[in-house]
Amino acid sequence: MAFLEIEGLSAYYGKARALHNVDIAVEKGEIVAVVGANGAGKSTLLDSIMGLTTIKGDIRLGGDSLAGLSSRAIVEQGVGYAPERFNLFPYMSVLDNLLVGAFTAREEADRNLQLVFDLFPRLAERRSQETYTQSGGERQMVSLGRALMTGPSLLLVDEPTIGLAPKVCLDIAESLRRLNGETGLTIVITEQNANFAMSLASHLHILETGELKMSGTAEELGSDEELNKAYFGH
Repeated sequence: MAFLEIEGLSAYYGKARALHNVDIAVEKGEIVAVVGANGAGKSTLLDSIMGLTTIKGDIRLGGDSLAGLSSRAIVEQGVGYAPERFNLFPYMSVLDNLLVGAFTAREEADRNLQLVFDLFPRLAERRSQETYTQSGGERQMVSLGRALMTGPSLLLVDEPTIGLAPKVCLDIAESLRRLNGETGLTIVITEQNANFAMSLASHLHILETGELKMSGTAEELGSDEELNKAYFGH
């Protein structure tokens, strides 16, 4: 049994279907990437795990179904979410934005805050800074940090490199790699940047217009000629 099991998942916004019959399994301690163009359904997949869409099928974490649970209950089950849209409070400080994420894990707030500051020393240095004054890379760090304040066993990260400079992308990748290596945290990212995803993830899943087209290891997919042309720029 995989740690995260997505089985026969179709997702809807109202009557519009955004995902169709998606199956994905993620083992505990893995970094897995879901790759696809804009509009492929990547964010919808993560929103569905978080209970933000209407679904058919099932989503299980550690054998327990998340289907039908509220987003708060899903966070309490151990899922942290750093959305592409950041959803930060722009006129609140870095520290206050982080502490908002501790609402389901208040007793662990000090320990989780230290983890975030160890991972992102720049946030410790700028804890009093209002987030609207920060760069895109710094706001991405705050978003990741806030998700970690919930003390998750599964971290969902939506488009972590979008709009960021290449150097910042490398820093984000190293932070996620370190987090996985040092804590064993299971991480699922979505990405348009297939090369970034391949450099970070052990397994990749390719989404196109809401359907899962291909899955495999980075090595397997990297050797596929048509996939290379379509996604990896080779």
